[in-house]
Amino acid sequence: MIFLTALPLFWIMISASRGGHWGAWMPSSISAFEGTCVSIPCRFDFPDELRPAVVHGVWYFNSPYPKNYPPVVFKSRTQVVHESFQGRSRLLGDLGLRNCTLLLSNLSPELGGKYYFRGDLGGYNQYTFSEHSVLDIINTPNIVVPPEVVAGTEVEVSCMVPDNCPELHPELSWLGHDGLGEPTVLGRLREDEGTWVQVSLLHFVPTREANGHRLGCQASFPNTTLQFEGYASLDVKYPPVIVDVNSSVEAIEGSHVSLLCGADSNPPPLLTWMRDGTVLREAVAESLSLELEEVTPAEDGVYACLAENAYGQDNRTVGLSVMYAPWKPTVNGTVVAVEGETVSILCSTQSNPDPILTIFKEKQILATVIYENELQLELPAVTPEDDGEYWCVAENQYGQRATAFNLSVEFAPVILLESHCAAARDTVQCLCVVKSNPEPTVAFELPSRNVTVNETEREFVYSERSGLLLTSILTLRGQAQAPPRVICTSSNLYGTKSLELPFQGAHRLMWAKIGPVGAVVAFAILIAIVCYITQTRRKKNVTESPSFSAGDNPPVLFSSDFRISGAPEKYESERRLGSERRLLGLRGEPPELDLSYSHSDLGKRPTKDSYTLTEELAEYAEIRVK
Repeated sequence: MIFLTALPLFWIMISASRGGHWGAWMPSSISAFEGTCVSIPCRFDFPDELRPAVVHGVWYFNSPYPKNYPPVVFKSRTQVVHESFQGRSRLLGDLGLRNCTLLLSNLSPELGGKYYFRGDLGGYNQYTFSEHSVLDIINTPNIVVPPEVVAGTEVEVSCMVPDNCPELHPELSWLGHDGLGEPTVLGRLREDEGTWVQVSLLHFVPTREANGHRLGCQASFPNTTLQFEGYASLDVKYPPVIVDVNSSVEAIEGSHVSLLCGADSNPPPLLTWMRDGTVLREAVAESLSLELEEVTPAEDGVYACLAENAYGQDNRTVGLSVMYAPWKPTVNGTVVAVEGETVSILCSTQSNPDPILTIFKEKQILATVIYENELQLELPAVTPEDDGEYWCVAENQYGQRATAFNLSVEFAPVILLESHCAAARDTVQCLCVVKSNPEPTVAFELPSRNVTVNETEREFVYSERSGLLLTSILTLRGQAQAPPRVICTSSNLYGTKSLELPFQGAHRLMWAKIGPVGAVVAFAILIAIVCYITQTRRKKNVTESPSFSAGDNPPVLFSSDFRISGAPEKYESERRLGSERRLLGLRGEPPELDLSYSHSDLGKRPTKDSYTLTEELAEYAEIRVK
């Protein structure tokens, strides 16, 4: 056994401090095995002028103050000690030489704690030093492993045990080191504070297989049964190696695919699933799965699993092939065209295998191709009949997808031949049906009356659009006996069309046809009849005035509709006549015949304001244009 000695630091401090100060020097901590002994080195000093004849000392346990009655470990005056230390403590040093070294034998756990020394020079010259030593009772050797052990790099592991018992010295041996290397006993070493340790070293080059290996050290004392063992598990660091990954995978669109990647490394690797440089999932784990729910063609491709830690990396790739039905077809081409232009529409898709492509309109096939991804449809010189909804359908054995698209054909207005006027009793209704795209404007012209009414004047004209058809109705009152000429004019950005509307008999009134417009007009006539009867009865109770003639006044509707009839001369002022002309939408001089226009939305209930206006016109402002 090799013994290495060095001059204790506190001896140097004592030699340098000879100058007359109270002070003590001892190791701040010291350790020893249970059942063995320990020597606590101690030196103290006091003022030179005291020059005591005899120097005494006392060791206390866990407290430096006598008034607290701490357990006495050793006392030079009386040899009276605490029962825990009877037969276990004695002084190794010579107090006269200022050496207070203490020896404790047959150590047990309850003796672990703080030890204080008190110098007694007689009389009042007694001093308890604040310096103390902490005793640690151990039962396992200390195995020191470097903070980092890397596979392939030589490492040194040491076993250290205290050797502070002058009566018993430990011997060290390694346990479980087979295959790692041969140990080297370094010897007995002195520590900075004057304590001693036994050290044994083990050198070896670890592998990844050595990770977690349990390495032990045994301390034994010759001629005793005392043996103490300690163990440490090797934490060998090494780079990742991917040990588990899928082979190439083939799946049908919509199915579930699970890609698994597992790696061995220490510390655990950062596992990453990537595709085309994009991170899909990552986690610090030994294995990582990538779950693809209802795979799509967009997920077809090569996937990479990357495992890495601070000591290296590894990667593997896996291919995923997705069989799928056609994608929803896309339509590129003209969707708005002017009548007479040539239209070209391209329908394309993707699928595996290639699809059958078909374009049709209203269940009529217009074009088709087999096992191709594109289909071209050519429509030369489009007409309004080409306007409408089309479908492009792609299909293969895995499914079918379809896309609808609309072709809008724009053209100048066309006034249909069904447009005409019809008369019944004192009412004339003119119907103008226009086919156009985009939506046209419609105006009714009465050339003989110098009057033009357009569709924006909703008090006189009712309009309704359905698809490409715009239906407008103009209503004239008091015109059955001498119906005027009516010209319907329609225009949009592609042109203007005019038509003089022919007249038909009362039994063929357009507004009486079955349909939404006819129903509205019929309901309006019913309301007019009821209002007429009501108004007639009211006027019978009114005293007849010279300004009114019962035989000349036509009925007045209580609605937003209004009409022109005879009126008292005192109300035939230019201001009132101008106001009524503006309400009527009249232009130029008033005609010689009675003329009134009716709001054609007869299905709506008139508002309070409408009733008020109608009553005023009926009772005070009926105008007779002669």
